[in-house]
Amino acid sequence: MISSFRNFAKTKFAGLLVFIMIIPFVFWGMGSMFSSGNTNTIVKINKENISTQEFIDYLNNSGIPQNTIKENLDNNIIEELLSSLVSTTLLELEVKDYDIIISENTLLRKIKSNKNFIDENGKFQRIKYEKFLLENNQSAPGFELRLRGRELQKNLFDYIGAGTTSPNFLINKLYEEENKELEIEFIDLKSFYKKKENITTDDLNKFLTDNKDQLKMEYLDFDYAIINPKNLIGADEFNQTFFDKIDQIEVDISNEIPFKNIVSNINIKPINIKDFRFSSGKNEIEKKIFELRKNRFDIFEIEDDYIIYKIHDIKEKEPDLNDIVTKKEIIDLLTQKNKFDYNKELLDKIKNKEFSNNDFNKLGKNQIKTIKLNSMRDNKKFEINAVKLLYSLPINSFTLINDEENNIYLAKVKNFQNEEVNNEKLAEYANKQNSYIKNTMLKSYDLFLNDKYNVVLNQKTIERVKNFFQ
Repeated sequence: MISSFRNFAKTKFAGLLVFIMIIPFVFWGMGSMFSSGNTNTIVKINKENISTQEFIDYLNNSGIPQNTIKENLDNNIIEELLSSLVSTTLLELEVKDYDIIISENTLLRKIKSNKNFIDENGKFQRIKYEKFLLENNQSAPGFELRLRGRELQKNLFDYIGAGTTSPNFLINKLYEEENKELEIEFIDLKSFYKKKENITTDDLNKFLTDNKDQLKMEYLDFDYAIINPKNLIGADEFNQTFFDKIDQIEVDISNEIPFKNIVSNINIKPINIKDFRFSSGKNEIEKKIFELRKNRFDIFEIEDDYIIYKIHDIKEKEPDLNDIVTKKEIIDLLTQKNKFDYNKELLDKIKNKEFSNNDFNKLGKNQIKTIKLNSMRDNKKFEINAVKLLYSLPINSFTLINDEENNIYLAKVKNFQNEEVNNEKLAEYANKQNSYIKNTMLKSYDLFLNDKYNVVLNQKTIERVKNFFQ
């Protein structure tokens, strides 16, 4: 499942991509050097080749399960991982080009200063180091090789951004921008939206007519049977006999043995469902079958049960307003559309400079409220990105903003008041401004690498790698 890859991406894989600060390269396509049948090369970077075996080794060392790769082929996981390998290789070429090295003594100091390997007295403990390696299934040479690689890349980035120092006026400007007080006036738009209870049947019918193709709903006819040790083998616990029978059911499904024959053989009465439509209040098993509807005949596990199911028919129908649940869902959709249309109309007027201060006062009447934001980090009332937007606007400008609960407000920037510079915080802002300049330099370095290295992919070999996982 894609969720498996997403969960993994939040850990090891994501950490790798964050550390490799070079933006992943766009794949430029095949070059003539591959037309001669050079199937062992998957990427060519100038005169350097990355072989298929090197890429496979990279996949194996990534820690991503093969099933996760297999299930995400359509989500371009192979291309993303290959892009990561290309980025890593480019950095290695740059380290080599600039003759950046890490001595054994430096590497040893890095290991001995790692807080994971230090006891409460601040002393390095070899046993902690070895325990870490065992728990993470790593060898000492492998760990030290990866550590050396990370340090070389860090030194490369430090070399590129060496001597970065921001002038005082930029530091002071950043401090003032982020810490000045901002006074705004705002109107909660909640009372301006059409309420659910005011939506008429005519409104609903018109909405259905205008959106009949988009609002069609899928209805399923299917049978399913719940399988557990009790009803399959008469036991209270899972055992090998139970799993052998489950394996046989999976074989029968793959051999296209009819559903009714399978459930008859295991003597379990199936449940028949007609015109099932997905909604949050439905049975969890039946909702799961709906989610798996692309595979019409299968078995899956849910909690302590196995479910075998067969979908007989999938049909699309227009929503039935006589169904209470359906009608409620359509009302919710129309309510959201009304909100969207109202907000869009306001934003269009603001964008086209057709919304004035008089319009603001007329709309707000007695509902206009005033608030002071202490800094760009003050998100006690509004969502943090909305606050950043407000700080980017000039005085007397209007915009729509939201809070953490996604309530929408029409806001007017009324006044800014600069805070006196706090010298104790200037060091923090000097580092922040220096980081900004460094990041800008790294983006420029990224463009430099695009010109320096010609990256060409062997698309046929990439497809063969994909086929390996299918």
